[in-house]
Amino acid sequence: MNHLSIAADLSELDRVRQFLRETLADIDISEENGFKIELALVEMVVNVIRYGYPDGGGELAIEIRKDRRRVIIEIRDSGIPFDPCRAPKPDIDKVIAAGRKGGLGIYLTREIMDECLYRRDGDQNVLTLVKKI
Repeated sequence: MNHLSIAADLSELDRVRQFLRETLADIDISEENGFKIELALVEMVVNVIRYGYPDGGGELAIEIRKDRRRVIIEIRDSGIPFDPCRAPKPDIDKVIAAGRKGGLGIYLTREIMDECLYRRDGDQNVLTLVKKI
């Protein structure tokens, strides 16, 4: 298992990407799946940073487990309780027509990952993302 703890700050995204790349370096994974996993991880971390801690501060813990068949990412935070796995599907046409930036990260993550699981563990959000490789 590999762990990374970061401050809930957008300046930490490069560390998150590097952590993921180093963790996955020793497994045989397609470039496409590597991209999908990185996109999903970054989107979910950005969501926690932007919305989980509206007053700033906070931390996130990321754990990555892997085997020959899948990559499992667990993101833990103590921010506002939120289950992205049950968030309503956005009206993509409205998002595009409004010219909004953002609003599709959770949807994209659920579409590109094979599993999205959420639970509340005490005062923590625990999001588990699984990608079959």
